[in-house]
Amino acid sequence: MHRRFLVPGALAAASVLLAVPASAAGASPGAPGIGDPYYPAYGNGGYDVSHYDLRLTYRPATDELAGTATILARTTEDLSSFDLDFLLDVSEVRVNGTAAAFARSGEHELVVTPKAALAKGTPLTVVVRYSGVPSTKSAYGFSTWHRTPDGAVAADEPESAWWWFPSNDHPLDKATYDVSVAVPDGTQAISNGTLQSTTSRLGWTRWTWRQNKPQATYLATLALGRFDLTTGTSEGGVPVVNAYSKDLGDNDGAARASVERTGEIVDWLSGVFGPYPFSSAGGYVPNTTTGFALETQGRVYYSPRQFANGANTSVVVHELAHQWYGDSVSLKGWKDIWLNEGFARYAQWLWSEHEGEGTAQELADYVYASHPADDAFWTVKPGDPGADKQFDIAVYDRGALAVHALRKEIGDEAFFAVLKGWPRSRAYGNADIADFRAYAEQVSGKRLGALFDTWLYQPSKPAEAAARAGLTARVPVVRPAAWKKIEATNGVHGH
Repeated sequence: MHRRFLVPGALAAASVLLAVPASAAGASPGAPGIGDPYYPAYGNGGYDVSHYDLRLTYRPATDELAGTATILARTTEDLSSFDLDFLLDVSEVRVNGTAAAFARSGEHELVVTPKAALAKGTPLTVVVRYSGVPSTKSAYGFSTWHRTPDGAVAADEPESAWWWFPSNDHPLDKATYDVSVAVPDGTQAISNGTLQSTTSRLGWTRWTWRQNKPQATYLATLALGRFDLTTGTSEGGVPVVNAYSKDLGDNDGAARASVERTGEIVDWLSGVFGPYPFSSAGGYVPNTTTGFALETQGRVYYSPRQFANGANTSVVVHELAHQWYGDSVSLKGWKDIWLNEGFARYAQWLWSEHEGEGTAQELADYVYASHPADDAFWTVKPGDPGADKQFDIAVYDRGALAVHALRKEIGDEAFFAVLKGWPRSRAYGNADIADFRAYAEQVSGKRLGALFDTWLYQPSKPAEAAARAGLTARVPVVRPAAWKKIEATNGVHGH
């Protein structure tokens, strides 16, 4: 949902080995990127993170953030050094209790050189002490740290971690989290998962959150400011925590009328996609000037602008659908974005049908007929759109057409079995489109290569395949009642 340009791979700094155990005699620097062709410098090679423990202090008036990150990981190769993705000022790094050298490289790399080389399979405890003013930091010409009148928010895609904690910043390396933040009394710190405790001392309150299921780094969020928190439990038993900035103005009512339906929508989506995969649900609406929403795991970020024209449950459905498609099952590479966005958009179509505001077929007809054959819309390939088109509207709308075409091809019984079985089969892991196709073929007993090629990879408007999906090319097609709300969420991704 954010930056659409390729980033050159950063070069790891050269390191001198001070002591090399025999088992790591051939050690070399870990790669400064995890290997994603869309974002070559994102993530890092040579290790796998299992847990992040972040203990932070934040001063809203000056935007000063300070703290200690403890990262638990394991090496996946013999390493002489390794990279972390990070922008703030580092004062100390320790690896397995021993001070390590560190240096900057490229736009956002922190190169860590342990005192001794690390053999493959070595457990790591990496401690990073740091501080800084996140709003003064940028990389590749942008920032994903959003200042508010009473604090700040970290939320963006495909990157946001660099501004507040060091990480292996790619969805392939998911981990659990403990996030503990001290803020002045009267200020709240909101993050993912469940609230473990709040403790106050000498004018400061520490908020401690735990995400006990694997989470991609871009789905980790931090909101700092003055919020009104609401808590409850859905009818299906899912704890719900929502938060609203106390200065939302005219958008306050519409925001609450939308986000307070989270529990109801989670329960409904559980009927479509299977049991809710996380320990809590909810969302927060800070007083930001941004225009997007983001499926931050278990605690969705919403811009107030999403509710400028009134309540909109469709955007809530979209972001909550991601909890199954994108959060629990995360993409292997950013080219697989259809697995996130095509299904979240189709969930909006199903919600429209549920609400009696237009069936999925009517919405598919409308989208198909609204774009003539020479529209650039059809040149975007949802199955591999390119970094510059990763969040193009075609990934969402043409992507949803592909989901609908799959439904028509295999029939409702197999289709809904796929929708529900896929998140269970890949829970808390990663997958690509080839994995999903194989699963759909297994469940349906049909060969689906031609269908996937036509709807996801051909840069042209499908004709014969559209007829098989029951789509009409007649113009005009009656616009379904839900379309205005669905279209309003397009701005969620157009930034």
